[in-house]
Amino acid sequence: MMLNKNLKLNPNVFTDNIETRTIRDGFGEGILIAGETNPNIMVLTADLSESTRVDKFRARFPERFIECGISEQNMIGVASGLASCGKIPFVTSFAIFSPGRNWEQIRTTVCYNNVPVKIIGSHAGINTGPDGATHQSLEDIALMRVLPNMIVVCPCDALEARKATLAAAEINQPVYLRLSRDKTPIITGEETPFIIGRSEIVWESNNPKILLISCGYLLYQTLVAAKFLDKEGIGTIVLNNHTLKPLDKDTIIEAARKCQGVVAIEDHQIIGGLGSAVAELLSQFLPRPQEFVGIRDQFGESGEPEELMKKFHLLSVDIIAASQKLLKRI
Repeated sequence: MMLNKNLKLNPNVFTDNIETRTIRDGFGEGILIAGETNPNIMVLTADLSESTRVDKFRARFPERFIECGISEQNMIGVASGLASCGKIPFVTSFAIFSPGRNWEQIRTTVCYNNVPVKIIGSHAGINTGPDGATHQSLEDIALMRVLPNMIVVCPCDALEARKATLAAAEINQPVYLRLSRDKTPIITGEETPFIIGRSEIVWESNNPKILLISCGYLLYQTLVAAKFLDKEGIGTIVLNNHTLKPLDKDTIIEAARKCQGVVAIEDHQIIGGLGSAVAELLSQFLPRPQEFVGIRDQFGESGEPEELMKKFHLLSVDIIAASQKLLKRI
């Protein structure tokens, strides 16, 4: 049993010394680096520059920053026009507003025209915490992965978010980058590889029985569950599936082939999210029994992130329970 050392992950993953940072901080760092590298990078926001971590970009490149105000639909139209003129716009807001409020504009002016607008949905999932149900976007992956031409990425920590931002800037098509609000553990390292469209095996036991596939900050809870299960004699493979569209078909199928069942873990509705995407793939090429850890057709509520993770069964103990339930079926 071991972390995949070839990926050069954070060696402190299972210690009390593990660093925590907000995933949106990683985006803020990445967009500043991208702006310094490429003069065509622009940032638009809807009165949320500090919250979405583009305030430093605004200060460094004021001529490439557009404050659109609370007008998310108009903001997408402006971004689409800029992209048509050779710019690379990064559009930032809370995920509940973008893509939540401006989905039709994203569909028609961005995806239909296949222009390289980057949609940054911050404060996604119940990790948003005290802001409550109205601000906890639990449906955004489903909204975005259904759109033709749209790439969907959900990084697992701040370092991966920075890498994802830089990678998105190089892609000549629409990208949705999903970010969470509260501090979460740093799983990866500076040298951990990141390629959009490629999943990474971050843990593999001897004789694995269950494939645990996750995205976003819940990858940490997944690793904690994998370590416990290994000690109980239940081998697992843990897959960091940061790119939800396009799925890494070959890696997922190869990992599933080594296992007898699959558990998908996400801070999103289980309808239309990561678990659904994996089920769609495996049902075609390699059917496997599957369990889902995620939000079960509910709205969120106000509370601290840790309280909400417990209430909505997103902790490592819940991943363990889902794995044990799966074992009874296989």
